[in-house]
Amino acid sequence: MPVKYRIYVDEVGNSDLGSSHNPNQRYLSLSGVILELGYVDEVVYPEIENLKRKYFRSHPDDPIIFHRKELVNKLAPFRSLRDPAVESAFNIELLDRLQTWQYIVITVVIDKLQHTEMYTTWRYDPYHYCLKILIERYVRWLQFYRAVGDVMAESRQGKEDLRLKNSFERVYEEGSEWVTPALIHEHLTSRQLKIKSKANNIAGLQLADIVAHPSYKVALARRNNEAIPDNFGAQIGQILLAEKYYRSPSGRIDGWGIKWLP
Repeated sequence: MPVKYRIYVDEVGNSDLGSSHNPNQRYLSLSGVILELGYVDEVVYPEIENLKRKYFRSHPDDPIIFHRKELVNKLAPFRSLRDPAVESAFNIELLDRLQTWQYIVITVVIDKLQHTEMYTTWRYDPYHYCLKILIERYVRWLQFYRAVGDVMAESRQGKEDLRLKNSFERVYEEGSEWVTPALIHEHLTSRQLKIKSKANNIAGLQLADIVAHPSYKVALARRNNEAIPDNFGAQIGQILLAEKYYRSPSGRIDGWGIKWLP
């Protein structure tokens, strides 16, 4: 039996093309974190839960869910991070885990403004466009390792979840410019996109939430030939650059682990 993986997907930004002229909403980024399912069960999930218990007194009956925004702003239930000593210890331990855990990251970013200027009459929904390219890269990765896997995304609620599932099924049935339907069927174990809320305490979705924004910032900095902002997210970004991004056989990240659209 081939090893089974799952790619956990999280977004930064929104898919509203009407906001593309706003510099703060110009881009939409989708990041996928690839994890082997047995490894999630045996290593990632228990180590995430240990971090929560150690620093935030999480209890199995009322589990704490890692959300990047609440962590960064030290909001409930992460107020203990307002103590500099606690924050320093937690950051060191989290960075250590992000470095030692075995996972692969793929980030797709779309410039919505350029997309609207390029396609004046027909425009692919930005989220679905990014998802299609993310699946394409994921299937290529699975092909290289002769593995199989499926896809899980964070719930966007209601009709949006149905649209995502339908979009995923279209990619599964039709393929893309670079992956045929036959190749997708060979490596994806389900024609259905799995959608879960972070409230379900899914370790992979929480990991994707933690790395998605730093990965977007890395992609943007590389695009603009700028330095990564000097903050905690940059330290996560350096870990991704050092060893976590999907790469070509020669070690290239751009076009492989980081893909820009259109």
